[in-house]
Amino acid sequence: MRPIYKEEPRVALNFSEVVTLSGGSVINEPSEAVSLSEIGLDSTQLPEGAVFAALPGTKVHGATYAQGCEAAVILTDHAGADILREAEESRPIIVVDDVREILGPVSAAIYNNPSDKLTIIGVTGTSGKTTTSYMLEKGMMKAGHRVGLIGTTGTRINGSPVATKLTTPEAPTLQRLFATMVDEGVSHVIMEVSSHALVLGRVAGTHFAVAGFSNLSQDHLDFHPTMEDYFEAKALFFDPSSEQHAARAVVCIDDDWGVKMAEVAGDSVLRVATHGRSAEVTTSDIEVSATGAQRFTLTVEGTEHSVQLPLPGRFNVANAALAIACAHAAGADVDKVAEGIAEVAVPGRMESIDEGQDFMAVVDYAHKPGAIAEVLDTVRAQISGRIAAVIGAGGDRDATKRPIMGAEAVKRADFVVITDDNPRSEEPAAIRAEVVRGATEQQASTSGVEVSEVGDRREAIITAINWAQPGDAVVVCGKGHETGQLIKGVNHHFDDREEVRAALQRRASESK
Repeated sequence: MRPIYKEEPRVALNFSEVVTLSGGSVINEPSEAVSLSEIGLDSTQLPEGAVFAALPGTKVHGATYAQGCEAAVILTDHAGADILREAEESRPIIVVDDVREILGPVSAAIYNNPSDKLTIIGVTGTSGKTTTSYMLEKGMMKAGHRVGLIGTTGTRINGSPVATKLTTPEAPTLQRLFATMVDEGVSHVIMEVSSHALVLGRVAGTHFAVAGFSNLSQDHLDFHPTMEDYFEAKALFFDPSSEQHAARAVVCIDDDWGVKMAEVAGDSVLRVATHGRSAEVTTSDIEVSATGAQRFTLTVEGTEHSVQLPLPGRFNVANAALAIACAHAAGADVDKVAEGIAEVAVPGRMESIDEGQDFMAVVDYAHKPGAIAEVLDTVRAQISGRIAAVIGAGGDRDATKRPIMGAEAVKRADFVVITDDNPRSEEPAAIRAEVVRGATEQQASTSGVEVSEVGDRREAIITAINWAQPGDAVVVCGKGHETGQLIKGVNHHFDDREEVRAALQRRASESK
């Protein structure tokens, strides 16, 4: 039976408190007391007694939608205030220079600062956030804690799904979610924290007990002008001078960016190393079974612990070490956390699809050059045969990584099938051409690699599956757990795992 937790009554803020918190000016000063208990960005979802935060959009300013909103107060910037004046808005308006700058702290206050009542562990980095978060969720639950999870594959409270849209929800949604978790008796929250969330202030107003850093490689250069800018965004989570920094920093120093991040974090950082560097948390005696499952020794500040890891890949050893180190920094029992990690399964991350075939078939979320390289290197170490890699690049995202993705696949696979992967608003053929360019340039100096362009993703998967022989491996990269293909604004159902399974079944039936 589900435990029943007593919900503490939330104390609504009055209008003047919100004005003081925001530091804004007021248009239409209220004539009577106004109590505010909710805040949000969606004008259609707000009840009376709420604050509508009207932000500038890429095409339309949020203030445009205020007229149909039932909120009692509107929080906006100067451009939004001009729109509201023209519309002869009579409700109280709080005007600030930049809504995002104060949205986090204001939202936290409206929901009674729920993160003060939770132990929140945030995980950031280019790759490994989701897997590390899953490991932490399993481990902390095994250690006896009631756990919330917020990340790429969704939000859960002690294993039960909660609907959300973004990896890191916008500040009002996030703080409301934290408040719900407090009401549900959650003690610990595991959260993926993206660079976008840090720069856009989505986690401002949240008090993190621990921040974990996995690694940094090329991604999101459509949002960050340079890798250095990308690093600086992540560093907001670790730099003691940043208002968004966590109380304790845990940093994997396997790459040079990690070494640099540990320096930013300062003397109190807990460093994790799995490749021989000196650190407070290290791995040794790694053993890999025929199935890819691993066993290793983790030394945490001088004490050795045995870890069983059901996931393949050296990078997953690093993810597990980071997860355990973060749990340790939060005061959890390391051996209990390791027991939980022994039971972990992560959808769409090195997920094996088995229909009785005599070759390996794997679906993975790898959609960055570094991640593709890691996944293919991991598979190469586990098989005696050849590798087919199915890859594609997303539209409306960092275009500079596309040829690099093609090149990294050709360096490691024997057969590279280049296909579509969420082209969004771009022309799919143009995206493929950039990936093909990198692949064919690398192909000129890499003998024996076949490259094929198959635009239809289903056909691309079938092509790779039909190519495989006993002892080979087919690795379908890019979508992982995702179940949609976004084309020209329409999201079509598409699940790589379903497609690989169907292709395997079709192959088996045709061979009878």
